[in-house]
Amino acid sequence: MALLSHNRVSRHLVFWAMLGAMPLGGDVTRAADAQKSVRNVPTESADVAADVDRMILAELKQAGVKVAPPTRDEDFLRRVSFDLAGTIPTPRDLTLFGLEPSRQKRARIVERLVKSDAFARSWASYWQDVVFKRATNARVLRMRNGFADWLTEQLQEDQGWDDITTDILTASGDVQKSGATGLIFAHDGQPAELAAETSRLFLGIQLQCANCHDHPTDKWKRDDFHTLAAYFPRISVRPIREENRIRTFEIVSFDNGGGRRFQPNARFLMARFDRNRDGKLTKQEMANAPIARAFDRILRGADKNGDKALTAAEINSFQPPQQPGRGSSEYFMPDLKDPASPGVQIDPVFFVSGSAADAGLKDLDRRGELADMITSTDNPWFARAFVNRAWSEMLGEGFYMPIDDLGPERAARFPEVLELLSQAFAANDYDIRWLFRTIALTDAYQREIRDVEPGNESLPFASTTATRLRADQLYNALDRVLGVEQAQQGGLGQRRRPNQPNAGNGPYARNRGVKFQFENLFGFDPSTPQDDITGTVPQALFLMNSPLLNNLIRAQGRTRLAGILREFDANDDAVKEIYLLVLTREPSKKELATCLNYIKEVGNRGEAFEDVTWSLLNSSEFLSKR
Repeated sequence: MALLSHNRVSRHLVFWAMLGAMPLGGDVTRAADAQKSVRNVPTESADVAADVDRMILAELKQAGVKVAPPTRDEDFLRRVSFDLAGTIPTPRDLTLFGLEPSRQKRARIVERLVKSDAFARSWASYWQDVVFKRATNARVLRMRNGFADWLTEQLQEDQGWDDITTDILTASGDVQKSGATGLIFAHDGQPAELAAETSRLFLGIQLQCANCHDHPTDKWKRDDFHTLAAYFPRISVRPIREENRIRTFEIVSFDNGGGRRFQPNARFLMARFDRNRDGKLTKQEMANAPIARAFDRILRGADKNGDKALTAAEINSFQPPQQPGRGSSEYFMPDLKDPASPGVQIDPVFFVSGSAADAGLKDLDRRGELADMITSTDNPWFARAFVNRAWSEMLGEGFYMPIDDLGPERAARFPEVLELLSQAFAANDYDIRWLFRTIALTDAYQREIRDVEPGNESLPFASTTATRLRADQLYNALDRVLGVEQAQQGGLGQRRRPNQPNAGNGPYARNRGVKFQFENLFGFDPSTPQDDITGTVPQALFLMNSPLLNNLIRAQGRTRLAGILREFDANDDAVKEIYLLVLTREPSKKELATCLNYIKEVGNRGEAFEDVTWSLLNSSEFLSKR
């Protein structure tokens, strides 16, 4: 990566310092009790939003917490555009929004954005990060984009969260063709991993803490974890080969009972790797064998005389321990006192309700039964988990924090509000657009941002909280601000140097482009608390020194900045236009004076405006949702 010249970096940093740092922006009742207090749940977004605000204001007033005023139109438009469309509004969008006299203009823009295809793409990207940032299967890059494409289609078609969840849990087939297989493939079909992620993602419950022992801080027992894992042992992730190469993988059901465990082929190994023909295999001879990694395990289990070598008879006598839940049509809970034993067979039971699976069900039927119980309106945790995520992503804090750690032993903030939203969400058939529309219409969402003091334990939602942009949102914003989005289809990721070959149109093409690299650099798991998400040195270096970005903010040629400078002869007008473009607001009097003084000091109009633009793009205000 080429670096800017020392003088250029110095000017950038001096201007940044002149401009100043741009800031980022009682009593609780258990949610289980709050469920009883919600009566006659309304279903219209406006009605639910009004009830939500009434409940929040009443509790804030009782606690003596001062409520922030409504945010300005320009800040609201930027916030709602990121939340509902995943990108920044244009200066034209801002102008038209500011000129609209209707008191309903905020509701109208919410409706337009929530019905857009951009809404579907943005929230598909969100769930792609949620699922794949914790993947345990290193091969998952093969279908990460396929999952996002599939989920985009589901959201565009207004599929409910219950239907989407069911499709994910019951998915099968080629992972390149069936995006719904994303979660299963991300964890290689491993029952314990799937149980943990199923509980965390769809119920908001961290059940994995009960894998080896009873949950330390919740009521869940070790049996609860393993009876959930018992729904998944019949899944097999199988390679599909073409011309002796693995082309892709497929998710298939394993219903034939008993199963096959790994057994080394003694005859093949002796013929191929017994170099000195002494009838024994050593670790050195097995170094290049297909099962080299497993040789130590075979040696421990089959070396009868302790000579650290294996005969054909010893290899044939090897009996590998049954991996819990793998290679068998039934699930075995590991025996912690005897890890080498098969463990205890466990039947599938849904831990929330205690309902057991019907006997004799095949894999897909059994997973389907689990999906039915998870998505049932009788299971309140399903709606709560999604509502808590959506509210937290929109307002910066959830009713439960962390957002994926709910549970009967946890205390929610504003539990009656959570129950109202959850019950109304379920009553609307888990309509995702309905939920985001409702949240965006609340006064709580439309309040100004306040800085949160460390250690402040006061009630939330008296103001909104600034949050760091996700990688896809930041990428989209850069695309739009720099004019790449309009200049060419595909945006920043399609820009190539003249001698750079095309990535092609194969299934992995998008895994080799600029966008993929950008998302790897700036991506984070959205389940992570905001306080734990920090910028990194490589991220800062990319934004400061990337030749791609620096070429796009040049004051010459066909760049967006060059067009602004040609259109606006007066420096103050050009500065205002750049602020509108990058930060979706006009500069303050102090900011405008600072910029004009800096332009005069540099003496070269083009270079000075490049520095101004560079500094705004690197500001915390641009990198955050305010």
